[in-house]
Amino acid sequence: MQEIRYEVGDGVATLTIDRPAKRGAMTFAMLEEFSARVAEAGADPGVAVLVVTGVPGSFCAGIDLADLAARSPHERGGPGRDRPDEPPLLVGCPKPVIAAVDGMAVGMGAEFAAQADLRIVSTRAKFRWAFVHRGLVADTGAGTWLLPRQIGIGPALRLLYTGADLGADEALALGFATAVVEPEAVPEATRELAAAIAKGSPFALTRMKRLVMDGASASLLDHVGATRAALAECFASEDHAEGVAAFLERREARFTGR
Repeated sequence: MQEIRYEVGDGVATLTIDRPAKRGAMTFAMLEEFSARVAEAGADPGVAVLVVTGVPGSFCAGIDLADLAARSPHERGGPGRDRPDEPPLLVGCPKPVIAAVDGMAVGMGAEFAAQADLRIVSTRAKFRWAFVHRGLVADTGAGTWLLPRQIGIGPALRLLYTGADLGADEALALGFATAVVEPEAVPEATRELAAAIAKGSPFALTRMKRLVMDGASASLLDHVGATRAALAECFASEDHAEGVAAFLERREARFTGR
């Protein structure tokens, strides 16, 4: 599918929404392919980090409403509609996820950005949760669960209730954006962040993400127990042995994710 591109290099998978004429609006076929590629990145031992982006000036303007109008109410839920016990798509990816946003992230696009772990944002990027103007709630649950935890309940409710734009500067001030750069600098800033993350142990990274996501709804004692279990797994891993050896030998670690 030409509108969804997927590349892997140096431990980083890049998933690009390439439909600039529609500002990255997703058809259901595109969403199926997108979901399949996220799953592929999550299962690939050669991938340490997943980057989700669009082409210059474009990210994702949500679901293609013409495609949506042709679907039955049951079909409109998209991939995962019959699996309500699974987390949102990018949250469920075990690898760290970076959203690189240069343009409008509307509806599902805003949800994808919220689902990502980190966000590199251009000065012309905007986020819009316009669901109430289409008679809907935030469709993946990211806007109503993750966003209040990321920026606070009050600011999240204002965006959800009004459908107002969240610009780059405010996104940075609220802590939603990891960094704001000029549009032409987005690819390099994203590569630098992805490369810095990919230097870490894949074995530890997947467990770190799981602890953070699960910990948001766990009691302190349950979270401490889960941390101890993850730490025991890490101590027994090849990556931990390599990390210690690399430190003692004063060299870069060569992690395998095992």
